[in-house]
Amino acid sequence: MSPTTRLRLPVNEKDHKEGPSNAPIVIVEYGDFQCPHCGRAYPVMKRLKKTLGDNLLFVYRHFPMAEAHPDAPNAARAAEAAGRQGRFWEMHSLLFENQNALDSDSLVGYAESLDLDMERWLLDMDSDEIEAKVEEDFKSGVRSGANGTPTFFVNGSRYDGDWAYEPFLEAISSGVTEA
Repeated sequence: MSPTTRLRLPVNEKDHKEGPSNAPIVIVEYGDFQCPHCGRAYPVMKRLKKTLGDNLLFVYRHFPMAEAHPDAPNAARAAEAAGRQGRFWEMHSLLFENQNALDSDSLVGYAESLDLDMERWLLDMDSDEIEAKVEEDFKSGVRSGANGTPTFFVNGSRYDGDWAYEPFLEAISSGVTEA
């Protein structure tokens, strides 16, 4: 863990979260749906969630690197718009599992596959509120020292170690036992 780099914006009601709010381990990921490294981290996080169960609260925040990944901002808005219909995590999974197809037509196809209210989803995709949410996530990442993706914070401290499953689990476990 990096004790000098702290998460500046605490987990809050605007975040997308999986797991119990009183879990002893809180992982916040700043991610980009088009980032290949985030794509490799996605199954690692799924496995960690399964292993740690109710001991983990996982939070995902948007950090679209638009210059390198031009479809990432729209993908983030697609996930937020799905979230307004209670389907953020399903869209999150679809986007990471299909991160080589994040063009507008593909995003519409993913929304349709989730059986979303398409009129509402399209309006939300273009809304100022959704744009502001994605921007707020990005700015909070910058303030916390994120400069690439994925960036993880474990219990408020930036984790700069290896995020492959075994070393990440070992680091998480040792951090929890030290607390």
